[in-house]
Amino acid sequence: MTQHPTPTGDTSRRALHEAASRGLRMLAADPRCREAFTAPGSLLQDLASPAARRYVLAAGRDEFLVHLKALRDKEYRIAVEFVGEENSDPAGIERVVEEYLAVLAAEPLPGQLGFDLSNLGLAVSRELARDNTARVTRAAAARGADVVLSMERAPAVDAVLDTYRELAADHPNLGVTLQAYLHRTPADLDAIPLDGRRIRLVKGAFAAPADTALGRGPALDERYLALAAELADRGALVSLATQDAAVLAAARERGLLDRVHEIEMLHGVRPALLREYHALGHPCRIYATYGENWWLHLLHRLAEHPPMVLTALADIAERHLDGRHAVGAHY
Repeated sequence: MTQHPTPTGDTSRRALHEAASRGLRMLAADPRCREAFTAPGSLLQDLASPAARRYVLAAGRDEFLVHLKALRDKEYRIAVEFVGEENSDPAGIERVVEEYLAVLAAEPLPGQLGFDLSNLGLAVSRELARDNTARVTRAAAARGADVVLSMERAPAVDAVLDTYRELAADHPNLGVTLQAYLHRTPADLDAIPLDGRRIRLVKGAFAAPADTALGRGPALDERYLALAAELADRGALVSLATQDAAVLAAARERGLLDRVHEIEMLHGVRPALLREYHALGHPCRIYATYGENWWLHLLHRLAEHPPMVLTALADIAERHLDGRHAVGAHY
């Protein structure tokens, strides 16, 4: 009989959370779920939307900008992403680019944008994704804003790093996300611009085989901290993008929090934890999203901290309580 982890101690509780995280990511990647979400009159979309509102600031740009100001007023740095999925439709790709250009032209200014190349044309060609990235990055520079490329599944890593490398010389406001769990990442540090660049360090959100990546656990935590220290040594503006309280505590104990550029967390995942570090005087950034295509985003946010599944179920049960997601209330 298969033995499932049970929460009888810290180690087994962590194992249970990691198993739950894998299950949530499997649901996120399941094409049947994604098709059900996008179907006209989707029951899945209707049922899950109250849970998504905890993590997605708004469906539309105008409402998003109002909520963005509420977070900025609390003196948090903000990164903005228009949520979506891989796009191979030229008209759809252009709409995403135009959305980012419109956000950059609006007030309040986001300060930093993040996006997947797959949303800007990578499914069509790397050249299209590169050219669209350059368009958005130029517009961001004109407003004094930055762009940090998100990282994608292992097969797309070369395309993301190559695009960053090609554009970096002409776009000093361009940075990139690195995934600590990939075995290749320590070597990648030697192949990309780092000094003075915004480098967003994450553990890694996608399922990958053992010969490609570390699983969650102490070895990955240690690699994450080691990479953060090395990036800081090389002059990078490091964003510790993690909701892991133990990792942040270790970074603080080692003096690493005084050497990195900021701590970053995804909006709605663990606001009390980010508020704690904000109150201690550490620069903190909220990674905020908006848009209607939020299925992947919701499942990945729950996977970041699986106990939030219970909160998601409570949100669904209390969908009539419109005030429960007052923006910024928990920050």
